[in-house]
Amino acid sequence: MTEERLRRVAVLVLDGAKPLDVGIPAQVFSTRASMPYEVRVCGPAPGLVTGGDGLSYHVAGGLDALAWADIVFIPGYRHPDRDDPPAAVIAALRAASARGARLAAISTGAFALAATGLLDGRRATTHWHYTRALAARHPLVEVDENVLFVDEGPVLTSAGAASGIDLCLHVLRGDLGVAAATHAARRLVAAPYRSGGQAQYVPRSVPEPLGERFAVTRAWALEHLDDPLSLEELARHAAVSPRTFSRRFHDETGYTPMQWVLRARVDVARELLELSERSVEQIAAEVGLGTGANLRQHFRRVLGTTPSEYRRTFTRGE
Repeated sequence: MTEERLRRVAVLVLDGAKPLDVGIPAQVFSTRASMPYEVRVCGPAPGLVTGGDGLSYHVAGGLDALAWADIVFIPGYRHPDRDDPPAAVIAALRAASARGARLAAISTGAFALAATGLLDGRRATTHWHYTRALAARHPLVEVDENVLFVDEGPVLTSAGAASGIDLCLHVLRGDLGVAAATHAARRLVAAPYRSGGQAQYVPRSVPEPLGERFAVTRAWALEHLDDPLSLEELARHAAVSPRTFSRRFHDETGYTPMQWVLRARVDVARELLELSERSVEQIAAEVGLGTGANLRQHFRRVLGTTPSEYRRTFTRGE
C-alpha cells in the first residue's frame, strides 16, 4: 500500500482532551496491512497540550495536519460549555471542511465542531450530560440526545467516549466495507453494532427539575405509578388547575406532566429489569404500563432498545 493510497486521519487534541477520546481513533485507524490509513495526532501547535484526567500530550503536528487529512477527529475535552476553541482552530476546521475533509467529533468534541457553524441546521449528538448545554449554546443545531452517533455526511458526531468506537466502526464500514469493520471490531473486542442509543446509559430519563414547586407531587406520583394517573389527578394533588399545573410543570422539568410520568415508569421498569427476574409482562403491570407490548413500545421510543436487550446489557451478577 503506497503513501498516496493511504487514507489520512488527523486527531486534533485540544486543551483538556480526554485520553480515551484521543486514543480511540488513533488506535482504530492505526496503520497496518489490513488498515490503509495514516494517522497523525496534532494540536493547535506542535508541542505539549494540557489534557484532562491528569494527562498531557506531546503532539508532533500542528493545524497543518488538518489541511492534509481526509477526516479529522475532534476528541472530547473538559468544560466544553465554557469557551470556544481558539479562532485559529475554528478557521482550520472550516478550511478542512471547505476542501472536502470530513469532520468527526467524539463526545464533547461536538462543541468545537458546533463553534465552526458547520452543524447549524443539522442533527448532532454529544455526551448525554451535555446535550442541553450544547442545544443552549448552539440553538441552530438539532441536538439528538438518544443516539450513539449521527452521520450528516461531511460532519459526524458521537455520544460518550465509548460511542467513539461505534462512530469509528461506522466510518470503517463506509470506507472499507462490513468485513473490514467487523475485523477491526474483533481486534478491539468491541461489538460491530450496538443496539439502542445512549438514552439507555443515562442514569435517569426523568430530568432534574429546575424548580421545586411541584416536588411533593412528583414524589407522590413516583409512589403511585401503578395507578392510572391523569393530568387532573396530578393537578388536584398539587392544588392548582390542570392548565396551571401543566404549564408550570413544563417550565420546571422540560416535559409535560404525562410525558414525565411515562419516563418515570420507564425508569422504574429499567431498575426492575436490572435487579429482578420479573417478566416483562409483570414489570409492565407493576409500573402502570399495562401490557408487555405497551412497555416494549415505550421502551423502544424512550431508550431506543427493547426490554430484553436492555436486560442483557445491564443485568448484574452474571
